[in-house]
Amino acid sequence: MARDSLAVNHRRIGGVRVGPLAELAGLVWLAEPDRTAPGPAPTPAPGSWWQAHRHEIDTLLRRVGGLLFRGFDLPGPGAFAGFVDQVLVRDTYVYRSTPRTEVGERVYTATEYPAARTIPMHCENSYQDTWPRWLTFYCDLPALAGGETPLADVAEVTRLLPDDLKQTFARKRVTYRRHYRDGVDLPWQTVFGTGDRSEVEAYCRSHGIAWTWLGDDRLRTEQTCDAMVRHPVTGEPLWFNQAHLFHASALDDATRSALVQTYGEDALPRHACFGDGSPIEADMLACIRDAYARCARSFAWRRGDALLIDNLAVAHGRSPFRGDRRVLVAMGDRRAARAAS
Repeated sequence: MARDSLAVNHRRIGGVRVGPLAELAGLVWLAEPDRTAPGPAPTPAPGSWWQAHRHEIDTLLRRVGGLLFRGFDLPGPGAFAGFVDQVLVRDTYVYRSTPRTEVGERVYTATEYPAARTIPMHCENSYQDTWPRWLTFYCDLPALAGGETPLADVAEVTRLLPDDLKQTFARKRVTYRRHYRDGVDLPWQTVFGTGDRSEVEAYCRSHGIAWTWLGDDRLRTEQTCDAMVRHPVTGEPLWFNQAHLFHASALDDATRSALVQTYGEDALPRHACFGDGSPIEADMLACIRDAYARCARSFAWRRGDALLIDNLAVAHGRSPFRGDRRVLVAMGDRRAARAAS
């Protein structure tokens, strides 16, 4: 995204101050109700503000990676769902790769990994042939300590990666291999959102996923996807895959060793290789992880915050935390502007 040319001064849009958030280096801007005007003023609902000033917000979002809504009237998950409905057409999270709980219609908990674990930077569903264009997060309860959702400029990540690495990935693509078993990773019924084998097969068929049933409750899938995509607004080629997450090297040494000893190299719960079947070199994966780490920027969640990000332009992750933490997410395409009455 072309952020260098943006003015650094805040602007007012319909009683809301909008401007760069210092912690995120201009990648995502902060939108806050303007409290500087004299006299009391009602706290606006973010969805109503969005609809009333759609043109100005759309113009801004063609130039920045997203908006952090702070200080608006978003008192809980129900209000967040109402806001999402004014902004996005919600997608169902199908062919999932992480444990989540659906807490409302197409509203999910953030990935339910142990609090001590870091979730690496990634773009949502970039291991698939389809993905949500936009993500919305909602902080229902910030962690006692930590628990940030780090963000990274995907264009910056892409520029940091060596040209020969990008060319190799673009040419060979990435193959994601998954084995589904009870008690190890996610069962196929959860991943595909159904216990009906025919529905699983229909989904795989329509998305170019090869599948093999290995008994009553075991399944193997394999899908090859592009490693880079072009941004639909800027036309810029962007790094967009999850090779570094699916590759067995993403696991800690003890877990990886135990899984290899139990299942063998060819039957791990998940793994990534190049589309021609050749292995992805360790130094390539280290370079990718380093680029994400160098670009990561964090902000501290506040209760009631809502974050909207462009899923192609902004990668995200999760920092370890202490205490309870409740962050929700919904995903989908931007809702079309309403016709003038």
